[in-house]
Amino acid sequence: MRKKNSDNEEAHPHDSRESFELALHETAHGDYLLRLYVSGMTPNSRRAIENIRSICAEHLDGRYQLEIIDIYQQPIFAKEGQIVAAPTLVKELPPPLRKFIGDLSHKEKILLGLDIRTKRKTDENGTSHTA
Repeated sequence: MRKKNSDNEEAHPHDSRESFELALHETAHGDYLLRLYVSGMTPNSRRAIENIRSICAEHLDGRYQLEIIDIYQQPIFAKEGQIVAAPTLVKELPPPLRKFIGDLSHKEKILLGLDIRTKRKTDENGTSHTA
């Protein structure tokens, strides 16, 4: 189950040098390359997919490429990505590479690890809160 971005286009087998260089160029403009490794459609896998799609839609709208890789269907990608547990989210670009294990339900930790700044809102008392 390899998917590309939220439009569900099929992704091609692992990056060639040319596509990696293109992705690297795109990240210079703030784009993210994320890979989510799941193990079938378990409840944890489903939660991880929902959580990362929600994070991307809210904080990275139009600035990300998300690939969802089912390691049961394509175990070679787990070996290549040195994945030892699933679900695992890998932030390939922009550097540095980061890995997150679990269902990605700790949104603030994921945002911090992805180096995504959250929007600040001010309430009627003038107090600033994270959105």
